Amino acid sequence: MDRRKSLKAMVAGTVTSGFMFSACLTDSEEKTITKTDAPANSDNNYDTTRTKDELAREKELRGKQYFNEHELATLTVLADIIIPAEGEYSAASTVGVVGFLEYIVLDMPHHQIPLRGGIMWIDHESNKRFNKKFKDATLSEQITIVEDIAYPDDVKPEHQAGEKFFTRLRDLVATGYFTSQEGIKYLGYVGNTPNVWDGVPKDVLAQYNLEYDQHTLDACIKPEERNEIVNWDNYEV
Repeated sequence: MDRRKSLKAMVAGTVTSGFMFSACLTDSEEKTITKTDAPANSDNNYDTTRTKDELAREKELRGKQYFNEHELATLTVLADIIIPAEGEYSAASTVGVVGFLEYIVLDMPHHQIPLRGGIMWIDHESNKRFNKKFKDATLSEQITIVEDIAYPDDVKPEHQAGEKFFTRLRDLVATGYFTSQEGIKYLGYVGNTPNVWDGVPKDVLAQYNLEYDQHTLDACIKPEERNEIVNWDNYEV
């Protein structure tokens, strides 16, 4: 199973991507707020699905930047190693995952130091092995380092810091990708979509000696008129 399919199986096995967020937290870190009480005295507090305070906070965060250009370039390389392009689907960075990482460290600051420290660790490791920064290494050189930190059960003691960084980053990249429009399409998730109902099947009705009368068939079970509202005036039971 390749990296994409492995991550897809992980996400598909959870109810929501919130599982992946919670997997990023340690016991000492602040839990994500899952429920807020809506003010009861204001009909104008909401704009679609968020409060005005939430929208103002999002606008404020999107006006800030935490990572420098080198860190963003390194995150781009790592994100695309974690979720590479495949067939009609793009690599993680192409669908905005790096922007998601930039936003999430501002919204959840406990990710900032672990990610920045992890980038420093992987640059140091790359310099030690190849005498160049990680983003400037060849793909095969980058994969050599990633292979040493991608499997927590097999990681060597000297690579444990790198493993903690990579595990956190992998969770965040997967969350960013599989909550993007393309990621949801890749999962095959269709959500709450209108269904087509053609009535109770004839064989089931026959078991109870029932059948639809012609008026019901004409009024309710005509595919070409599914979006029309039935006029029940003069309908007799």
